[in-house]
Amino acid sequence: MAAHLDEQQELDNFKHFWKGWGRWLFALLLAGGLSYLGYVWYQSHLDGKNKEAAALLAQMVDKAQTSTDPKALNADLQNLQQNYPASTSTAQATFMAAAAEFDKGNYPAATAHYNWILSNQKDGFVQALAVQRLAITQLQQKQFDQALKTLETAVDPAFAPLLQETKGDILVAQEKPKEALAAYETALNKLPKTSNNRELLEMKILQLK
Repeated sequence: MAAHLDEQQELDNFKHFWKGWGRWLFALLLAGGLSYLGYVWYQSHLDGKNKEAAALLAQMVDKAQTSTDPKALNADLQNLQQNYPASTSTAQATFMAAAAEFDKGNYPAATAHYNWILSNQKDGFVQALAVQRLAITQLQQKQFDQALKTLETAVDPAFAPLLQETKGDILVAQEKPKEALAAYETALNKLPKTSNNRELLEMKILQLK
């Protein structure tokens, strides 16, 4: 009997609790459920957008191999940048366009492409590569101070050796061997022991000693 009374008391307490707080708990659970569904939809939406961007990139690559019309290729790039700015495929397409402009000696256009990547892409590797390529573009124009300033851009620490090595290359071009050696050694110290780039860095260091 006492057990039955205890169960009844707990039931009454729960009813009282639910009467006072139930609607708020339901609202929180509903909000949580909607947030989760929103997250699932958003991820699905991103996956769909990334697949669309990848398909457009593949079309752009095919067109670049068969077409000599730069306007058509630029229109494809603008389509990617406007509709899929965060996609890795758009970053790849923009890097391709920048490299093409760099090879033609059109450094302002290459610079604009790299700056677009820095403004629109958040991936650590993409950011670091854009900084490095922008500094190389400035080096090609003998804008040494600007190139060194570009390399001060904050990037994921994992990619710091890449920027340090590029700093060394710029200092070599400035005929500053001691400073270049220090930059190369810093890059080597930060580079993982298993990196394939260690051998090249060691060669650069030996050439300056």
